[in-house]
Amino acid sequence: MTTADTINIYRNKALVNFEGKDFLGQIGVDSRIFKTLNDEGISVGVISQQAIENGVSVLVDEKDAEDAVRVLAEEFKNEKAKGAVSNIYNINNVAVIGFVSENYNKILSELQRNKIFPLLLNQIASAGRVNIVVTDNQTEIAKNIIETEIYGKPKVVHLALIGHGNVGGTLVEQILDSEHDILKRKRLQLKIVAIANSRKMALNKAGFGSDWRQKINYSQTDSSVENLIQYAKEHHLENLVMVDNTASKDFVKHYDSFVDNGFDIVSSNKIYNTLPISSYRSLRKSLEKNKKKYLYETNVGAGLPLIDTIKLLHLSGENITRIKGVFSGSLSYIFNNFSVRNENFSTIIGEAMEKGFTEPDPREDLSGNDVARKLLILARELDLINEFSDINIQNLIPEHLLSIDKTEFISRLTELDEEYQKIKENQEPEHVLRYVGDLHGDLQKDKGELDVKLISVPANSALGQLKGSDSIFEIYTESYGENPIVIMGAGAGAKVTARGVFGDILRVSETK
Repeated sequence: MTTADTINIYRNKALVNFEGKDFLGQIGVDSRIFKTLNDEGISVGVISQQAIENGVSVLVDEKDAEDAVRVLAEEFKNEKAKGAVSNIYNINNVAVIGFVSENYNKILSELQRNKIFPLLLNQIASAGRVNIVVTDNQTEIAKNIIETEIYGKPKVVHLALIGHGNVGGTLVEQILDSEHDILKRKRLQLKIVAIANSRKMALNKAGFGSDWRQKINYSQTDSSVENLIQYAKEHHLENLVMVDNTASKDFVKHYDSFVDNGFDIVSSNKIYNTLPISSYRSLRKSLEKNKKKYLYETNVGAGLPLIDTIKLLHLSGENITRIKGVFSGSLSYIFNNFSVRNENFSTIIGEAMEKGFTEPDPREDLSGNDVARKLLILARELDLINEFSDINIQNLIPEHLLSIDKTEFISRLTELDEEYQKIKENQEPEHVLRYVGDLHGDLQKDKGELDVKLISVPANSALGQLKGSDSIFEIYTESYGENPIVIMGAGAGAKVTARGVFGDILRVSETK
């Protein structure tokens, strides 16, 4: 037995379970069980009729379990012959955790969130005393959760960070820099126990520190979702959060597996939310079933509070009629500058590349697909069932430059100059170019209209006054009429994106 104040743990126990039709509640059963076992010299810990439907569970020492099944089978052979008792069997390798708490329901909820479902519970209401039976390998996690709830110990949250490039690496540093302040202010201890990319994975149950890059460099462990999940189980890690900072189409296929194995998910990866609607809804059902969360505020607008705002408006019954804006930091920079400077289009693209605003192949930005994915994510927040194929996308790249390799495309950027100079010069006076996403139509129906295109707007409009690489989102609602809710600010960059991911981690941690 080990003791932590009023938490007692008894190991090497077994449950003997009775199962039978209409067996629950029969008078005299408990006393017969107790007498039979007592006559055999077997100590009975708890008898409970709450653990299994139409059945009774008896707690005994593991060494006595087989004898208990034998003598009880003999005692109840008539009931077994009549079908009142259908089965008597034992479950070994269990432990009893006893504690005093007036808030047992909250503890039970936290245990269930961590995929711990007690095999038996016994509650003495007048004394506030509770005994729960769990499998032996769940004992440490259960004890940690109970201690956190009873004694107000700091809640330990175990993080598995996938992707440690610009955003992921910045996030690791932000977490490490803030860990002491978060522990002090929020009573949360954030432990980074896994850092991985597509090739290698580093694991440390005690949590990584400032030498995490060296640990990754010297790691000989191949990346494996299965091994990561198994590692969390073997080391009894509670409050698990998987953080996806990749752009991988393959990695998102593992989200369901993480949720089924007790992980909440935080993601800056936009791919899952733009998969076919059947997959999109399947994950939501799995999250609900497993009482897990999936936060992805940075999918649109980096660190801006956009998705949360739209969710709150929609859930409150507000009729959102249109969402329009500049969704891409790279295209914002390109057209904000091209519209007001006497420079070639290719020159501005080159600047954006040098500043790290674009992907290594700028066609990924200029294709409009990234903006389209973000627009689709917002549409689905309104419960629309649009698919990616529904989006009308204006690709900014001429067809003859689509299929060449990246190096050749970059060397031929000047071939874009003449066309875009004409577009610029053919605008009305005091107008500027903006590449926008526009969700409109009757948004009370199953599908909205989604357009991604280059437009000309007055220079003094909200869209026209955009500067640098900022993003802007205009949310039109029935209540606000022609005056949209405007959210504007830095919509790209590793620091703001990592900060947004960090915010999601804290939110999911505080509700765990």
